[in-house]
Amino acid sequence: MLLNNLKVGVIEAGCDEAGRGCLAGPVFAAAVILPDDFKSELLNDSKKLTEKQRYDLRPIIESAAIAWAVGCYSNEEIDEVNILNASIFSMHRALAKLTIRPDHIIVDGNRFKLFENIPHTTIIKGDGKYLSIAAASILAKTYRDDFMDSIDQQHPQYGWRQNKGYPTKIHREAIQRFGITSFHRKSFKLVDPQLSLKF
Repeated sequence: MLLNNLKVGVIEAGCDEAGRGCLAGPVFAAAVILPDDFKSELLNDSKKLTEKQRYDLRPIIESAAIAWAVGCYSNEEIDEVNILNASIFSMHRALAKLTIRPDHIIVDGNRFKLFENIPHTTIIKGDGKYLSIAAASILAKTYRDDFMDSIDQQHPQYGWRQNKGYPTKIHREAIQRFGITSFHRKSFKLVDPQLSLKF
């Protein structure tokens, strides 16, 4: 069972991101502050849940949370600052949108940058250890999936409704055949460098 808080008696926001390893689209992040008495047998790392479970949990999280917010960094911004910084800055954007200022921030992973002088703790595999990080992972994942589904309608040949922009064989073959779109991350290795790429 996941734990509620790392620090008892403080307002703690959990943060996570989604889409870091994708070839296209923004990276999304979420920040979630849950009440101390929040319980869920289903809530877990979003990667361990089915799509239906994630979408079933989203309204539960949003209605139960003391505060929640989602932020993102576009593919153009990712190309400017690199994906690590974009992942961190998208979490900053989510935190900045919270209606309540947290006393402490817990972040999935091992890298973060100070946000508004609020103390933070990074936790490797934190989305499988703490409820607020797991909740943030679900919001980040589902809102990003919504975005990729919407742009799939513009560019159905890349299979984004299925692969969400991750580097699947179908996605890479489509890049080789059709070139890239305005949603692709140009700083990423999109195809085998020995193959031609249309811009």
